[in-house]
This record gives sequence, C-alpha cells and structure tokens, in this order.
Amino acid sequence: MDYQCIKLMHAVLLWVIAAAAAAAAGTASAQTIAPDCQATCGGVTIPYPFGTMEGCYLNRNYLITCNNTFSPPKPFLRTGNIEVLNISLVDHYLRVLTAVGSDCYDETGGRRQVTARTTLSRFPFSNTRNKFTAIGCDTFAVIMNGMNGQSISTGCLSMCDSIQSVTNGSCSGIGCCQTSIPKGLLNFNVTVSSFSNHSDILSFNPCSYTFLTEEDSFNFSSADLIDLQNRSHVPTVLDWAVGEQTCEEARKNSTSFACQANSICFDSNNDYGYQCNCLAGYQGNPYLPSGCQDIDECEDPNLNQCTKNCINTLGSYTCSCPKGYHGDGRQDGEGCIPDDRLLAIKIAIGISVGFLALIIGSSWLYWIHKRRKFIKLKEKFFWQNGGLMLQQQLSGQEGSNETVKIFTAEELEKATNKYDEGKIIGTGGYGTVYKGILVDGRTVAIKKSKIVDQSQIEQFINEVVILSQINHRNVVKLLGCCLETEVPLLVYEFITNGTLFDHIHDEGKASNITWEARLRIAAETAEVLSYLHSAASIPIIHRDVKSNNILLDDNYTAKVSDFGASRLVPMDQSQLSTMVQGTLGYLDPEYLQTSQLTEKSDVYSFGVVLVELLTGKQVLSFDRSEEQRSLAMYFLSSLKEDRLFQVLENYIMKDENTQQIKEVATLAKKCLRVKGEERPTMKDVTMELERIRKMKNNRRIDVDLNSEVEYLFSKPSGAYIHDSSDSTTLAYDSMKYHVILPVNDGR
Repeated sequence: MDYQCIKLMHAVLLWVIAAAAAAAAGTASAQTIAPDCQATCGGVTIPYPFGTMEGCYLNRNYLITCNNTFSPPKPFLRTGNIEVLNISLVDHYLRVLTAVGSDCYDETGGRRQVTARTTLSRFPFSNTRNKFTAIGCDTFAVIMNGMNGQSISTGCLSMCDSIQSVTNGSCSGIGCCQTSIPKGLLNFNVTVSSFSNHSDILSFNPCSYTFLTEEDSFNFSSADLIDLQNRSHVPTVLDWAVGEQTCEEARKNSTSFACQANSICFDSNNDYGYQCNCLAGYQGNPYLPSGCQDIDECEDPNLNQCTKNCINTLGSYTCSCPKGYHGDGRQDGEGCIPDDRLLAIKIAIGISVGFLALIIGSSWLYWIHKRRKFIKLKEKFFWQNGGLMLQQQLSGQEGSNETVKIFTAEELEKATNKYDEGKIIGTGGYGTVYKGILVDGRTVAIKKSKIVDQSQIEQFINEVVILSQINHRNVVKLLGCCLETEVPLLVYEFITNGTLFDHIHDEGKASNITWEARLRIAAETAEVLSYLHSAASIPIIHRDVKSNNILLDDNYTAKVSDFGASRLVPMDQSQLSTMVQGTLGYLDPEYLQTSQLTEKSDVYSFGVVLVELLTGKQVLSFDRSEEQRSLAMYFLSSLKEDRLFQVLENYIMKDENTQQIKEVATLAKKCLRVKGEERPTMKDVTMELERIRKMKNNRRIDVDLNSEVEYLFSKPSGAYIHDSSDSTTLAYDSMKYHVILPVNDGR
C-alpha cells in the first residue's frame, strides 16, 4: 500500500470521527434547543423556551438578542441592554449583569455619585440567590423599588475607621454589609452615600459602592475599599417561569400548558408562574414536545446497581439473576446469591427479627429518656431566663390581682395552634407577634422574642415586672410571659382595630378620624408617655414612639404598645448611653449624634406623630421631592414660609377648629427642636394638649408660627440611621453631582 493511499485512509478516518462527534453534539443540543434554532451565542447556551429568532422561543418574553457587533457575540435579554451570562433549564434561573452604584470623593472635595437602576418586565430578581450589598467605611446604601403598586425601600450601613479593622470575606457591617430583598422584585434603584464625605478615610477608601449581586459570586476583600477593580456591573440572578398561573390553573387549558410528556409541573417560588422538569429517569427539555427522553441506565454502570443482568424500563430499570441464583440482582441488596446460601439467609432473617425487637424496646426506653431530658431542658430554660428571679419579684405581690402570670410552653403552643403562620399578625426586629386564644377564651397577642443576652436577664425580668404593674388605660396590658423556651414569650391583651398608622394613611379609613378624635388620640398618647417618664416607679423611655406603635380599639381609644426597645432609667441618671435604635423619620437627631438617650428623645418622636396627625402624610417618602422627603423638615419649612394650611390633611380643615390646629402646630414645632433641652417635657405637652382640647370655638389667640422656626429649620446634611422592626435602614444626603444609569430589558 503506497503513501498516498495511507494518507487518503487517514483523512477518511478523521472525517468519520468528526461526523460522529457532530452527530453526538447535535443529539445533545436537540434535547434542549428547538429544531433549526441557534444553540449558543458567545458561548452561552440558549435552551427553549428561550430563543434568538421568531419560532425559536415561547413568546417575546423569552427572546434573547444575540449582538454580533461584539467579539465574541453577546446575548441580551429581549431587546434591552441587560447582558445574559447563563440560562439554567433545570434550576430555572438567569444570570445577568446589573449596574453598580457608587459615591466617590477626591482630595479637593469633588464628588461623583452614580445611582444604578434596573427595570424588568418579567422574571423577578431572585430573593434567595441575591444579596443587596454595600462596600465602604463611611457608607449607607438604599435600594428603592416598586412592588404591587407600593414603594418599598431597604438598605444597610457600613462603618470603619481603618483598613485593619476590616475582615476579608465578612459582610457584617464593617467595611461591607449585605441584606435580603423581597419576593417578586422586578425593578429597583440603588443609591449609596456617606456621612462625612470619606474625609477621615480618603487614603484607603475614596469610594462607596452598592449593588444587587449573586451571593455566591461575590467575596469581599479589603482591597475592594481602595478600588472595586473598576467593575461597573456585577452578576445578578433572575428567577424565570412560564405564564402567570399555578400548575393547577394552567393544566385546565391543555393547548397552552407548557409541560410536555414525561415531565412534572411545580409552582414558582417567586410568587408567579410555573416551571417544568423532566421526571426521574428522563432527561432533556420538558418544554419541547420530544424533550424528555428515557435514560437507558443499563448502558452506564454508574446509573444502575445491578450485579448481573440489567433490563431497562421507561423511567427506570430492573435487575435479574441468572438460573441457580436468588435475590434482586442489585448491589445494595442481597444481590445474586446461590441457592445453597438461601437457608443461611433465612436463619439470618430470624436473628434479624429478634434483633429488631431488641431495637424497638431500646427505642421505647430512649423515648422515655428523651422525654425526661426535654422536661429538664424546659426547666433549664426557665431558670436560665430568670424564672427564679421573677418568682422572687412576684412573691411580694401576691395580694394584687394585676400581677403577671407565668404561662407554660404548652399553653401558648395550644393558643397559637403550634405557632401556625396563619396566626402571625406582625413581625419586626424584636420578634414575631401571634394572635392566640387562651383556654379561658381570652384573645391575646403573643410575642416571640429574639435571642436574649444572658447578661441582661435581670434587667429583662425587672422590665417585665414593671410593665405588668402599669395600670394605665391607654397602655397595652402585659398579661404574662413564658420562660420555658429558649427565648422568652410575652403575652399582651389583644387590640382589635389596628394601628394609628393604618387609619391615618389608608384613604378609606382616614376620613373616619375627625379632628376631635385625632386631638384626643394625641392627648391620650402624651398622657401615657408623661406617665412613663414621671409617674412610674422607675422612669421608662419608650424609644420607639411612632404611629405604628399606637393601637386603636373599637372606640378609637389610643393604646401605646411595643416596649421591646424601651429602657429603664435609674433614679440617679437623666440619660443613658446606648446603641442608636429607632425608626427612620421619628428618630431624635440629637440622640443620633450623641448616642445619649433621654426622655426628650420620646418628645421629638411624639412631635413627629403630631405632624403625622395634622398632615396625614408619610414621615418619609421617596415619592416626594428631596426637600419634602422628611415630613418633620417639610413641616418646619412650611411653618417658616407661612404655608401651614397648604400641608394639612383635608379631612380636618374646618373654620371652627382653625385656632386649635394652629396651637397644635406650635406645640409640634416645640417638640421638634433640635436641642433636647429646649423641648418641653411630656408632662408639659400633656397639659398643653388638654388646654387646647378645652378651647372654645370663638376664642382667638394670635400664634406666631415662625418665631422659633428660623434657627430650628435647616436642610439636613448628615444622615438618619434606623434599626427598627418595620421600617427601612436608610440614609439621606444632599447631592453635589448625581448620575443615573438606567438599565431595562427592552420593554
């Protein structure tokens, strides 16, 4: 055979190998890609229901635009500018790139701020795979979004004074912070700013950054404080599904139901649509008519457990033994065993039955032991949570009918149907509140607290005892507690008519609260705070006064609630040094700056509630202009410019109550003074409100609303910080240079 012949045979052999490989690749692609459709774009596989051209995708929501002006080409979601990194057919997610927001400073005082925005028409951001992240040592970041017609905001705060205090890989608030996002999020704006313009940390941290990113793709490093590696975009995960119906609803229309033969349907975990996967024992694309094909487990030893004969079946396989053997033919069972060993197996079975009886008896003894251990654990929690201390405190109150009751864990578990999620009536930073019905028929609110610091058990017990003795008709009554669980449970009386916040800001309810009712609610709330500050045996600072913590009964009588953030004030002290806590919009600016908590902090928060009652507006709203975002500042500005009656709630405007409204506005202005020492006490506020309520309609008093506004009112240049249960952690800063990067999916 000559050289030319050998060379020709070699070429033919290479061609055959190449053709076989191409056929194999075509078969693999056919399992996920629609026929005659583009399989990839720039290395990204595009499985059906996604596609790059008409006829290759389910509908235009699944269009992938392959932009060939790049080298290599890049795929984009629909006709927009959101680049696609990966499409998962099994886990139903899309990895895309979203923009990074930043806030940078230089030595000359220059500033550049970038707010990144992303808008989608379909496929919400995954709330389980993404984290909202902020990077910086003088940083507060906010993510604002709209869901179901409502504006929702959340954020986080990151602080540090040196790069040595930063821990690589940790996003706990020192140099880096992260927080979760809600379900169903389709659009957001991310904004980042600072407290001190990075003036003290400019050498190692000139910029703050914020973004929504795939949690597993980002690992924080101290080097990110110097430069985020010039990254303008980060990977983010979207959840995708089919349609807007559940599986049960979609099956009713067989012509449009997307799940094909040999597949299973399950509802999306992100609040809309459904998803399809191949059944066990099948592989391919469940959205294509021929997508899910049977797997021949017998062809691959790794897919079956047979020791001898393997027989493939639809979706599975069976094993058999040759003649003269018994067993199931599997490696994980008896396998194929010769007949002469069958007798030995039967004997072994008899021994096994006896051993099983021994195990059952041992298990019964173990259950008894575990039950006793559980009882001991409850006793341990009882003493650990201060049960002995509480019993000693209550022993001197046996003659009182109002003493706190110590409930058992079983009582409260039965009252809440084992803490059924349907019984939840509120959640927050201090715990979860359940509605419960006790065995005597009383309806109560049961608060399941978070982990309690063991060093503060004595203070917790003292606080429980004191609150249980507060016999004020406008305070939500503490009925008792349970100390037999790892975290304490508190039991309160149940108030039926919701919060003052709901009644002020719900248009359907706001008109039901007349000016007289609002004035009475304000007076009742002020009387409670005055009582806590002045009349309680040990003064109590509420520390979270807001309309959400003022409940209303059926007669619209005010009931002050939620003492989870409250602090007892020792007799020899007028102020306490604490970690700053409170709710954005209500937080005392002096307390924010100094961390010194005083009774005047409650006065400021109450002043904000007064303004809320007068105006009917949210205390903080990003739907308003920058000058109007803070209701307190906007209110003071309106007083200064003599525009009070332009910001009042329409429902309370009447000629006969004009003078009362002016008087209340003046009182609110005094409560909102920047310096706490210049604010009135709650006792003075209570007396003033009672005087205003008794005013006659024809009484005329000239009130100069602007006399004290000039030095009180100033545009905020610092920040409000908040770590509360039902509001957003947020910061606010005036902007020297503001850039918005719009990102959308081509709607």
